[in-house]
Amino acid sequence: MTCLLHFDDEAAPALALAQALGPEVSAQAVERHRFPDGELKLRLPVPLPKRVLVFRGLHQPNEKLVELLLLAHTARAHGVVHLGLVAPYLGYMRQDIEFRPGEAVSQRIVGAFLAGLFDAVVTVDPHLHRVATLGEAVPVARPVVLSGAPALADWIARQRPGALLLGPDEEAAQWVAQAAARHGHDSAVCRKVRHGDRQVEIALPDVPVRGRQVVILDDVASTGHTVARATRLLLAAGAASVDVAVTHALFAGDALQVMREACVGQVWSTDCIAHASNVVAMAPLLAEACRAAMA
Repeated sequence: MTCLLHFDDEAAPALALAQALGPEVSAQAVERHRFPDGELKLRLPVPLPKRVLVFRGLHQPNEKLVELLLLAHTARAHGVVHLGLVAPYLGYMRQDIEFRPGEAVSQRIVGAFLAGLFDAVVTVDPHLHRVATLGEAVPVARPVVLSGAPALADWIARQRPGALLLGPDEEAAQWVAQAAARHGHDSAVCRKVRHGDRQVEIALPDVPVRGRQVVILDDVASTGHTVARATRLLLAAGAASVDVAVTHALFAGDALQVMREACVGQVWSTDCIAHASNVVAMAPLLAEACRAAMA
């Protein structure tokens, strides 16, 4: 028997995962109390089996990392031998080198932190660019990565057959290539120069877009400014429509409004982060990955 621990704010996706994993996995909630000064107290449902999975998406990650620290040490104290983390979104992966002297390389630091707590980590489309594998960023015994791109490609093929799939920058090339190959879509990527969190320059690829339906595809959308800039350029170049498909719907602040003002059409995402744009359920794929991680 395996136990899947989760927190109350992620009960729905955790229960969906437990159902996909089958009757040999029981989902149980972790009790969480906040003291007046902000400190957390957790209570795990003991006794626990030897094998435990923890479901915790690491968007808005700061407090959640403290939760995982408390949870993992408590689980080990109660006899858990194999402890795995299911984090559909894995935070702190973008800062993978010291761009300026003195900067903290958060990917390396948080990755080592998680590796010190868990035996396995399952995640979806981690934001890795200058490292090749999840194991380099999070050196656990069993790092397991799956992608939302194929499932998003299936959705796009039904909604916009024959669309041009476009990556908003070179970093999106890996996801665009996966999605395009699945149904034979044409694809290309833009070139991006970032001047800050909300200031970007975009250059469209040298492909014809006039009269075409275009879907901008990426692993994550945060502020929406890159998507908005690319959309304006595409529409000015004669694209018939521009929609957006992302694995992780972070959409911080007014991101959706920023994209709507640029005349983005539909916005589609997987349910790795709960959002009104979710159209692709990842529980079946996550279940397969969890079986591999806990085998």
